[in-house]
Amino acid sequence: MFDWYPLWNSLRIAAISCVLVFFLGIFFAYYAARLPRTIKGILDVILTLPMVLPPTVCGYFLLLVFGVKRPLGIFLLKYGIKFVMTWYGGILAATVVAFPLMYRTARGAFESFDQTLAYSGQTLGLSNTYIFWRIRMPACRQGILAGTVLAFARALGEYGATSMLIGYTPGRTATISTTVYQLWRTNDEKGAMFWVLINLAISTVVLLSVNMLEARQKKAVKT
Repeated sequence: MFDWYPLWNSLRIAAISCVLVFFLGIFFAYYAARLPRTIKGILDVILTLPMVLPPTVCGYFLLLVFGVKRPLGIFLLKYGIKFVMTWYGGILAATVVAFPLMYRTARGAFESFDQTLAYSGQTLGLSNTYIFWRIRMPACRQGILAGTVLAFARALGEYGATSMLIGYTPGRTATISTTVYQLWRTNDEKGAMFWVLINLAISTVVLLSVNMLEARQKKAVKT
């Protein structure tokens, strides 16, 4: 019987990490856009560093922090939490690598927002929470949507940090990307190509869906 576990595992890792990245990216992007230029520049360097570092280096740093022989790893292990060689460790790796894409895109969207709309809402007595979710977010939806899609696609195709942190164990930690490498390494090019096409098909469907959604939104605005 064919093992579909890499597909299921990749989709759940990408989906969960995308949700985490969505809220974390929006939170940091919103507040970073309001900071002074110097502080924002320093924060940008810290938050976007995983985007320019090799993924294997990100995985190595994660091992240094969450390894079972490291202080934090030992502490978490006391409560049954282990990120090394577990499928949910892949969520951590994918979140770290995909976060900068969401953060940078969302920050750009927030910075281009017409602040007078927020001021108008405040003069009408609207709360900051209402203004954020009902005025700012809809106005920035194109950038937010683009960042979310990029984050999902990046998490789905993540290999370097994932392989460093959770490795490859069939039926436990295998993802599409690590399965492709293992099949190629064992000269099973037919099997590797199958999973490459699966990944390509999912990415194509996601991007086409987003394009269709954007087209509907633009059409709705015009009408």
